[in-house]
Amino acid sequence: MLSIEKKSDSQITQWKIHDILGEIYGKQEFFVEGNLDKEIVDIASLGDASDKDLAFCSAVNDGAFNQIAESNAGIILCKKDLKGLVHPKEGSQLVFLDNPRLVFVSFANRLQKEKEKSKQVTEISSSATIADDAIIGTNCNIGNFVSIGKNCIIGDNTIIRDRVTLSQNCRIGKNCVIQSGVILGEDGFSYERHENNSLEKFPHKKGIIIGDDVEICANTDIARGSLTDTVISDGTKIDALVHIAHNVKIGKNCMITGGTVIGGSAIIGDSCWTGLNCTIKNKVIIGKNVIVGAGACVIKNVSDGDIVAGVPAKSIKYKVSSDEVFLMSGKKI
Repeated sequence: MLSIEKKSDSQITQWKIHDILGEIYGKQEFFVEGNLDKEIVDIASLGDASDKDLAFCSAVNDGAFNQIAESNAGIILCKKDLKGLVHPKEGSQLVFLDNPRLVFVSFANRLQKEKEKSKQVTEISSSATIADDAIIGTNCNIGNFVSIGKNCIIGDNTIIRDRVTLSQNCRIGKNCVIQSGVILGEDGFSYERHENNSLEKFPHKKGIIIGDDVEICANTDIARGSLTDTVISDGTKIDALVHIAHNVKIGKNCMITGGTVIGGSAIIGDSCWTGLNCTIKNKVIIGKNVIVGAGACVIKNVSDGDIVAGVPAKSIKYKVSSDEVFLMSGKKI
């Protein structure tokens, strides 16, 4: 593991490439060309970057050559395929590695955390409404017109943006982001029918358990459990306008994209991807590393590592060969 060295100039931290790659890239192979002492202080796109910025280029086509040649970035992260084909401007630096986008994103998030290190207080908007028994951790941010109901717990470093409702029985882990308009912990939709056709509501006695490092985007709705908790595990990211019904269990590091509807008591394994506007029927079990195609309707269980699409959804794994599969589901074909 490379050592981390930081130099400060007028309270602005300057970073060399070994600082940037040290914890992120470990001992993986990379190549550096250009000014070995080059330092940056921030990040930017290739087109907007200055001499003090880090930028990246994931392309390997002819367009990549022009983008890199025209950029003023101090350090540019590039694909290894470009080594020997492009060269840095005088005083700047090119770094050739496997996944420049991943390193850029990881460093960008690290920069943000560095900026927030000195802030260790919880900020709560004066317009927020919070139950007396709610527990809010350290360094949280509670936005405007947030409503936090009974028996809710929010972990350290979690951000709750404007107009979020935590109805009741919600436990949110550390380092989470709940975007504006999200509703957590309302009753799910479950009824029994009497002989006279009238409907009897099923009681919802349980809650929602959300792990650490979860992000839930705007206007998503997650129902609390009836007799078992609804669970969203560590590292999972949920897009806008998603509906997750009662008793659903979603594994770690999943990506649930916009418009997904997940029926009650469905189970989704670790590192899955659900495509835009797909539907997963209640009580369906989806294994680990599964990709569900956009608009698919899943009515049967799906085994580990499968790729399904269509209405009703069927396996199309044998038709798929794409570098993006690993990004989506964490499994290489």
